Amino acid sequence: MAQKKEDINLNDLVDQYSDMLFNYTANRVNDRDLAKDLVQDTFFSALKAWERFEQKSTVKTWLFSILKRKIIDHWRQQQSRKTSPISQFTSNDENKNNWIEATTPYSDVNETEAKIENTELRGALMSCIELLPEKQRGIFIDKFVDNKDSEEICNEYDITSSNFWVIIHRAKIQLKGCLDKKWFN
Repeated sequence: MAQKKEDINLNDLVDQYSDMLFNYTANRVNDRDLAKDLVQDTFFSALKAWERFEQKSTVKTWLFSILKRKIIDHWRQQQSRKTSPISQFTSNDENKNNWIEATTPYSDVNETEAKIENTELRGALMSCIELLPEKQRGIFIDKFVDNKDSEEICNEYDITSSNFWVIIHRAKIQLKGCLDKKWFN
């Protein structure tokens, strides 16, 4: 039975959900300090909006929806942040290049090395994909090479959505192990 809003202690919410929210966030931002900040911001926003919480969802769902918006806002802010060094090496004239960029030597050797490395990695990846069991290989290729919709793949292979994701997860684990042997060692 759902608790009444007036019976919920806000301090208990922090104790009950902070670890869960932190783990969720840490997996998405790969920065523990940033994750702590985002969770703290989530609880702060929840506290400010507590009077407007209508209990149309559980408190947990409500907190996670706030947190997800915080994470999205963080990534949007990172994406839109365009920094340019302000120093004697920059120009206010938009038609001129940045001094640092203009003096960086162009290297055909670096570009060629990168192309060769990408070709070798692609070859190693494809040989690892070929080692997957037939059904797993087909599903993996449909999802990540042919970019088919997950639902379409489930219908094609007559599998459930959860089974689909288990197969994808296992394929990724096998590919990682194979690439560790063939490429990274």
